[in-house]
Amino acid sequence: MSITIGIDLGGSITKIIGLRNRELFSPITVKSNDPISSLFGAFGKFLAVNDMQLSDVKQVMTTGAGSSFIDKPIYGLPTAVVEEFLSNGLGGLYLSGRDKAVIVSIGTGTSLVKADETGISHLGGTGMGGGTITGLSERMLNIRDIEFLIRKAEKGDLNNVDLFVGDITKADLPGLPYYATASNFGKLSDSTTQEDIALGILNMVLQTIGVTAVFAIKNINIRDIVVIGSISSMKICRKIFGSLEGIFDVKFYIPKNSVYGTAIGAALAFEDEREYKVV
Repeated sequence: MSITIGIDLGGSITKIIGLRNRELFSPITVKSNDPISSLFGAFGKFLAVNDMQLSDVKQVMTTGAGSSFIDKPIYGLPTAVVEEFLSNGLGGLYLSGRDKAVIVSIGTGTSLVKADETGISHLGGTGMGGGTITGLSERMLNIRDIEFLIRKAEKGDLNNVDLFVGDITKADLPGLPYYATASNFGKLSDSTTQEDIALGILNMVLQTIGVTAVFAIKNINIRDIVVIGSISSMKICRKIFGSLEGIFDVKFYIPKNSVYGTAIGAALAFEDEREYKVV
């Protein structure tokens, strides 16, 4: 057995995957506040779950903010670091099956890259992301667990939080349906429940990310937007990004295993002989 391992080292979450003949297997997530502890915990768990030995691994590819701490080969194996934007682009195209797309990677904040036949380039990003959600949730609701926040939000009603176009005008506005948001949290009142606020937080952050992606593609010949990253698998992502498709001429894709897009891209950088830094 000869596999390539891809590892995405975030600030608090590490994702690890294996590629065998370019086929994905055994994606795993490990949480830790220490990227090095998280790295070795994820690596050990990956080997144990797959009943593998170190000799089965031909290459280890790391990426993400935490990869800057990698200064020597992992367990003596050939190890390299891949630039994160390249990893996002390669992983997003691989998972979606697209030839070209804008890849939106939602982590603590959010980055956007263009990936097509000319290469992969960074378009920009926004500070909105998982960190925004957890920060606002803690301050506004005293909720620190994002999974609990999501369960709260499932019982919320945006009509008690946001102001919609239909709330402020009876006339049709060009390109803006009645359900388009006129103001996030513009209808907040004393009767707004915690569930409503939880939904409002998620909606505001994801809507901002989606609209940022739409603006990013306005001047390029791409209409496919692929979403990857830690919170991309939340059901609410599909609903919110889907509503934007009804307003703008774009298509959002959230592929299977989207959470592991960056780790997959790191492994692909080795498989496809792209640029990387040997440790």
